[in-house]
Amino acid sequence: MTIQDFIARIEDEFDDIQPGSLKPESVFREVFEWNSINALILIAMVKTEYDVTVNAEDIANSKTVEDIYRVVSSRV
Repeated sequence: MTIQDFIARIEDEFDDIQPGSLKPESVFREVFEWNSINALILIAMVKTEYDVTVNAEDIANSKTVEDIYRVVSSRV
């Protein structure tokens, strides 16, 4: 898994994100309307695509896309 693949999966999952607009340094809470539903969507996407469990604390402690990518890649 590369960060580019991870970003592409996120862009596919969320209709609010234009493909190609998300970068590793993007603050995901600023890119689109961030709420608890979107957090659950991200958690489910990570579980389905990578068979990795992330929780609300992991997301809360992550600021950028790269931060959450590091959490996921450390558990793959």
